[in-house]
Amino acid sequence: MADAPASRRKTTTAKSASTQTGAPAVAKRRGRPPQARAAYGADIPDDIRGAVAHLKRERIVAAAVELFYRQGYERATLEQVAEAMDVTKPFIYAHFSSKADLLAEICSRAIRHAHEGLNRILVEEGTQTERLERIVREFLLAVLDNQAHAVIYSREETELKQVDRDAINNLRRAFDRKLIGLLEAGVKAGEFTIEDVPLTALAIGGLVGWAPVWYRPNGRLSKQDVAQYLAGMALNMVKAKRPTAKRSKKDRPA
Repeated sequence: MADAPASRRKTTTAKSASTQTGAPAVAKRRGRPPQARAAYGADIPDDIRGAVAHLKRERIVAAAVELFYRQGYERATLEQVAEAMDVTKPFIYAHFSSKADLLAEICSRAIRHAHEGLNRILVEEGTQTERLERIVREFLLAVLDNQAHAVIYSREETELKQVDRDAINNLRRAFDRKLIGLLEAGVKAGEFTIEDVPLTALAIGGLVGWAPVWYRPNGRLSKQDVAQYLAGMALNMVKAKRPTAKRSKKDRPA
């Protein structure tokens, strides 16, 4: 038997696929996507879209951090960021309006995370001593987890747009004010002995803020070790009165 014409073979194939799946065949229309594809895109939940957008932003930030850290903000270009990701510049512009916008995101990471941790710890149960220890430890971990970001901020702060620089400085000042409030509460509760509370708050902030400059990931101390040690130093700075363990009857003198 001779082969059927091409148009007839296509119709037969479509009917066969429809019979096997139980769904009507979707005809492709030139110039627009198939209806089934459009309907699927419209049904994607917002939380999934948000998660995907977040992952894309994180990829962009990671690539930019590596470039800005290695060769400096001024010499790095968005073309290089896109090339490192094997994408085009429009992919980046879909998430960041400019290179300056990308720099602002990088520079604000550590202080934003530290601020979120501070706000959470301040409402948790515990003594002021316990709160201060947790805040310093988490602040330091936030800084070291974003070590390259912190170094880029220290080098490239003048490259930030004034509005972005003001926003970061406002966060830093808000953090300092809340830390001062915590120290004052500790003094009032009799847990801390501090002669100059604002200066001590600045010293604690400097203790943490300087860590990204000297810390080395492959050094003899882990981030957790450094965080715990500097948290202890902060407690020593405020002369925190730590509770002493009660001795059992066996340990008491006869």
